[in-house]
Amino acid sequence: MFTYKTEIDPHTGEKYVPVPIKGLALAEHPMYNKGTAFTVAERDEFNLNGIYPAAVSTLEVQKQRAYASFSSEQTDLEKYIYLMSLQDRNETLHYALLLDHLTEMLPIVYTPTVGLACQKYSHIFRRPRGLYISSRNIGHIDRVLSNTSFANISLIVATDGERILGLGDLGAGGMGIPIGKISLYIAAAGLHPSECLPVMLDVGTNNEELLNDPLYIGIREKRLSGEAYDQFIAAFVDGVRRKFSALLQWEDMGKSHAFHILENNREQILSFNDDIQGTGAVAVSVLLNAMKIKGEKLRDQRYILFGQGQAGIGIGRQIAAGLMSGGLSQREAYDRIFGIDINGLLLEGMTVSDEQRPFLKPHSLVAEWQLSDANRITLLDVIKNTRASVLIGVTGQANAFDAEIIAALAANSNVPVILPLSNPTSKAECRPDVALSITGGRCLLATGSPFPAVDVNGARQVISQCNNLFIFPGIGLGALISRTARITDSMFTAASKALSACVTTDELKARQMLPPIKKIRDVSLQVALAVAIEARELGLGRREEDDALREKIAAAMWQPRYLPYRRETPRDD
Repeated sequence: MFTYKTEIDPHTGEKYVPVPIKGLALAEHPMYNKGTAFTVAERDEFNLNGIYPAAVSTLEVQKQRAYASFSSEQTDLEKYIYLMSLQDRNETLHYALLLDHLTEMLPIVYTPTVGLACQKYSHIFRRPRGLYISSRNIGHIDRVLSNTSFANISLIVATDGERILGLGDLGAGGMGIPIGKISLYIAAAGLHPSECLPVMLDVGTNNEELLNDPLYIGIREKRLSGEAYDQFIAAFVDGVRRKFSALLQWEDMGKSHAFHILENNREQILSFNDDIQGTGAVAVSVLLNAMKIKGEKLRDQRYILFGQGQAGIGIGRQIAAGLMSGGLSQREAYDRIFGIDINGLLLEGMTVSDEQRPFLKPHSLVAEWQLSDANRITLLDVIKNTRASVLIGVTGQANAFDAEIIAALAANSNVPVILPLSNPTSKAECRPDVALSITGGRCLLATGSPFPAVDVNGARQVISQCNNLFIFPGIGLGALISRTARITDSMFTAASKALSACVTTDELKARQMLPPIKKIRDVSLQVALAVAIEARELGLGRREEDDALREKIAAAMWQPRYLPYRRETPRDD
């Protein structure tokens, strides 16, 4: 296990990387490998002569070659496999290429293509990345955590594969999600690859197709549950606390476990759940900018959350926090939010989870409503009777927002807001072109997955992607730089406001509610700064002025480029 570091020569001022390996070991190490960009001097010093052809390339030439190879692949899945193989060979080149073509490659390394990659993960598996922690090795967690490439881990993204995007239980195939999220942390916020660790918590799968697949790479058993599952998670968290000083991000856990894990561990270890908190924060940022375009306030709206899983509850909580920061009481805030699950509108007397209870509505509220069926209050009923102006979908039900639903919402507001947020693209509750057509171009719209621009009344309408990428990398970077002891809900509120402020007046005039992806590094810096300032104000982080915090955040953002190498003799541990 190595510790990646950069040093500065005290005599020349040159910044360089001490490298503890040479020869084929160096050529095959993805973090240290430069490929054909090793200089003649480095080839001599590190015993690389003969391993590479004679020509010495620059990073720019390598990017041209890699992009040509990427472009020649015929399908998105083939492009995904190419980028993963490039990452396994040369991480610096991989991220330099990704940053140059982020808008084009983001749908490949993450949603929607990552969903297909997770479904086929056992069939496309090439080389291990990160750690696979299972019920068979959890008893040796300290030894397993020692199998990382680098000792200086500061970020871990972990999933148990139970709820991958809108695709459900994909077992060990869910490893594609932590790998993808880490790639986004590095590209968007500049965390160094050596500090990041994707983890697959393989507790089995209840997916019969996977259990019967002879190529499946995970444990071929039903999922752990109950006390056995809780003990597994506790052992993992304890191991991470002993081994690393790291931020732990929970990702795509099942609803039955996600809230429990978040609440049980947020005081024990620096951690958050992106599906709950990150999704809520980016959605509220969209709503803040929608209000700027509408010329209205959050408190003036009625919100419908179609879907009451992690994302729906997380968004509802964050909307309520935004309303309360605007002066409403907790009860007044939740009175404006209407949650709908498989059984219809959440009403008192229904069997619900603890997390859903704040969204329950009294029967007295609906006593005078006009209903199509008195035994079940549908989405259409709620839209018509509440005069709702904001409709958010997080169900994974493709085309659930049909023409009648959209038209009913449009009847309530001159500028209705529609957020079909389910991933991947095939699971979106409606297509942007359909919603814009039905509303005559009046609606404000943001989606969970990327969609092409739409021609509206002779103008080209860019579709904002309500992507957690705008939030979670900055949250992580801000938390690490501020050295906060924990991540609070108020930090996500601060992040929402910071993201909202990144959208320019011209972008708002063009009805865009999020900044373009090409600005992602600046967005991450602004979000990280907001988090660090909030941590300071809460007495949890560095007590430094805003400018000093900004400088530290900017300095920590890694730029993928080749530094000179010098030979380092490994220590005997």
